[in-house]
Amino acid sequence: MTETAGGRPVALVTGGRRGIGRGIAYALAESGHDVAINDIVDDAEVAETLGGIAARGGSGTFVRADVADPAGHAALLDAVMAALGPIGLLVNNAGVSVQRRGDLLDMTPESFDRLVTINLRGPFFLTQALARRWLDEGGRRRRAIVTISSVNATMASINRGEYCIAKAGLPMMTRLFALRLAEAGIPAFEIRPGIIRTDMTAPVSATYDPIIAAGTPPARRWGEAEDIGRAVAALASGAFDFSTGEAIHVDGGLGISRL
Repeated sequence: MTETAGGRPVALVTGGRRGIGRGIAYALAESGHDVAINDIVDDAEVAETLGGIAARGGSGTFVRADVADPAGHAALLDAVMAALGPIGLLVNNAGVSVQRRGDLLDMTPESFDRLVTINLRGPFFLTQALARRWLDEGGRRRRAIVTISSVNATMASINRGEYCIAKAGLPMMTRLFALRLAEAGIPAFEIRPGIIRTDMTAPVSATYDPIIAAGTPPARRWGEAEDIGRAVAALASGAFDFSTGEAIHVDGGLGISRL
């Protein structure tokens, strides 16, 4: 990745304030990155994550912005570069779940639009904005895009169909950018988390605990934010520079078809 004046590459992790985003930020800091985190909320969680980045040897910065609003993308990228230097890694992690699980036949247009706007439209146009800058600058320095999707990109949950539809668009987004940017040496990857222990899944932990204990996923444990972070750090290392457009499953075997 691109190095700062201090010799460390710079990563932008959207939704990096807590949860999976925090796990990614920490893993990247441990692997030698300076890390910008972004969220729409600035609170004690932000301070904790920035402290964790520093404790792991990285410089960190926070930029408050709504990734769902393309009008703010230029300012977000400008703020990261002003604080840390040129961005070498974009991690599209920001996303939300449904506000209320329910019958597919009761889904509202408002809920559908909210999920697609935040989970798909926002990441697409942020990636587009940064890709344009990268191509304008030219050169062959190491740069990469990693998008966090979900096992629901392919596995259907009829009580949150709008979430599944939005996540299903991210694999195609990844492949499209992989094709468009391959000649410039910029790979794009997708990571599909399984059942991960976060604030998002906390309200349904009592439902998932017995399912996990019964062998779904086969690894029989919750995934942790650190599991996703280590996968992102591996992709960011440059070890997979001749790969692009690929999906990495971090789900304990949940997505494997079985009889």
